[in-house]
Amino acid sequence: MKRWNGWGDDGIDYPLPAQAARYLADLVGPATPPRDAALEQVAAAVPASRLPAHPLVSADAVERVRHARGHSLPDWIALRSGRIVVPDGVAYPNTAGEVRGLIRYAGEVGARLIPYGGGSSVVGHINPLPGEAPVLTVDLARMNRLCSFDETSRLATFEAGVAGPDLEAQLRAHGCTLGHYPQSFEYSTLGGWVATRSSGQQSLGYGRIERLFAGGHVETPAGPLDLPPFPASAAGPDLRELVLGSEGRLGIITEATVRATGIPEREDFRAVFFPDWARACAATREIMQARLPLVMLRLSTPTETETTLALAGHERLIGALERLLAVRGVAEGKCMLILGLAGRDRVVKAARHEALGIAKGHGGVHVGSTFGKQWHKSRFRTPYLRNTLWEAGYALDTLETATSWANVAAMVEAIEVALRPGLEHAGERVHVFTHLSHLYPYGSSIYTTYLYRIAPDPDETLRRWQVLKAAATEAIIAHGGTISHQHGVGSDHLAYLQHEKGSLGMQTIRRLAECFDPEHIMNPGKLIE
Repeated sequence: MKRWNGWGDDGIDYPLPAQAARYLADLVGPATPPRDAALEQVAAAVPASRLPAHPLVSADAVERVRHARGHSLPDWIALRSGRIVVPDGVAYPNTAGEVRGLIRYAGEVGARLIPYGGGSSVVGHINPLPGEAPVLTVDLARMNRLCSFDETSRLATFEAGVAGPDLEAQLRAHGCTLGHYPQSFEYSTLGGWVATRSSGQQSLGYGRIERLFAGGHVETPAGPLDLPPFPASAAGPDLRELVLGSEGRLGIITEATVRATGIPEREDFRAVFFPDWARACAATREIMQARLPLVMLRLSTPTETETTLALAGHERLIGALERLLAVRGVAEGKCMLILGLAGRDRVVKAARHEALGIAKGHGGVHVGSTFGKQWHKSRFRTPYLRNTLWEAGYALDTLETATSWANVAAMVEAIEVALRPGLEHAGERVHVFTHLSHLYPYGSSIYTTYLYRIAPDPDETLRRWQVLKAAATEAIIAHGGTISHQHGVGSDHLAYLQHEKGSLGMQTIRRLAECFDPEHIMNPGKLIE
């Protein structure tokens, strides 16, 4: 069963090796496991629903708790302390017609609607806000069917509630793949990917969701919106762009047509280690700008490389790697690059030869496929480490941005400088590490992870997060980065969107929302005030 207050299936654990626990204690100090609230305790405190009865709406307390929050660190703090606002009901529609009926019902009873896909948001997209109006969460999990597949055009139309594994399974039955693999792949949904402008781990080859999303259907309070799946069109502004990143403020996506790709003949993931960050960045940029047919590049800073190896366990394998690299002049300060290729066998071999040749020219040492395969095997398992760390007494969170290549080094430094001393006033240390992923010829996303000790008081743990989040976001804005490359705005980034969009841009977004949702019932407090 899916965890109610943590990541993933409650039958899956990510054990922390003893040496990894010692490593973390040395970095930020020994931690004390927190005392978390039990589900039964939290459900018992849920107030009565304010919604009139409806055949599709459940007022069950446990279901309402399970739909109250996503997976940001503030969400976890709220869930594990039991200090949450829950929706008044959870609806489970089966068709677009039932979604339309629920929107009408919400308007009639003065409720606010929150679209819910897989609940994997990390910026507050699905959180009910306190207020006088009742809140109805609309869970699209039952709307998970493949509606049609055009084998000639490779266009697949799905209901928007389909989760990543089910989508891929249905496409693979037709010899195709979407290739969209966010880290939340196992639980996130197609509708959620579109609504938040998601980016998958192999987006370098397959594309971000805006490239994959060809059209679809949206139910809005003002009426239905159909988006035909043209390969291209010059017929005015592209209305798909209004839906992409709309975060439930315009309506509920019920269907999405996506552009599939044939299953590649071969996939190949390799690891290369560089002597230092400067040469690693230069090589990665050159590989990217060579426009080789790769599906992924992921470059870790020296600190992330060290942390990754320390938390991995496998002491004998890591020891052998360290000795091999030392002989080749790659020791302290080394950086790991994972590169992925997919396609026809001969194309994969040619692209790998070119990429590894560029890497070698910058001092890179190719160590084969072992680490690449291990990354690929565990890429959806690593989020479970957050559960383990929390239970050990450590809070872990991530943030991301994107900027031009000329600005990458300065941006990484600015973010880490903002975070590292961020809790000195509380006598606490913060461990910070970064990688580049989702690369482009003209720039890169920057993905930073930070870890600190949980405080005895949940309010203090949250306050520490607020201090760190604000410091990092202000550094991002000051250095010209986007406030979100792949996770959307939600409520956590809401205060900073004005910096990126400007006054006229924000006014435009508000007017669009009013056009589709004149009564302001759709997902209030997310994306815009």
